[in-house]
Amino acid sequence: MGIDPGTRAAGYGVVVVAPDRLRLLAAGVVRAPERRPVPERLDRIGTQVEELLTRFRPGVLAIESAFTARNVRSALRLGEGRGVVLAAAGRHGLEVAEYAPAAIKKAVVGNGAASKVQVARMVEATLRTGTLDLGHDATDALAIALTHVFRVLRSPRTISQ
Repeated sequence: MGIDPGTRAAGYGVVVVAPDRLRLLAAGVVRAPERRPVPERLDRIGTQVEELLTRFRPGVLAIESAFTARNVRSALRLGEGRGVVLAAAGRHGLEVAEYAPAAIKKAVVGNGAASKVQVARMVEATLRTGTLDLGHDATDALAIALTHVFRVLRSPRTISQ
């Protein structure tokens, strides 16, 4: 399962490595009310992520690693969203794999500076779904999940970076 964390919305994507190909199991976005205080939004996101982990029982949770943003406040908010997701993963005893945004784009598109549109198109092509029309939060989460799958398939052990 891949998660693209946030404090207002978090994308999720679940893929299964089937004998014949990768399959999309589920994808979407969990949302928190925008006009609520940050602690309430984080609680809502955390509760919904917990429900997803219980429902899908992933073997690994892949997440975008923290990165330095030009806007310090945005970087801190992203860190809060990541923290909620990481805590949920810890409660479920999940292995966590973290990937830098450029590494995700490189793994899925072949270009670490790819656009969100390019990432979405390659996710659709890789999973053979046609147009997903899920929005960037969900396709980014699927890209994170695919990055982990690609890393594991290239190596007998799980690689975290």
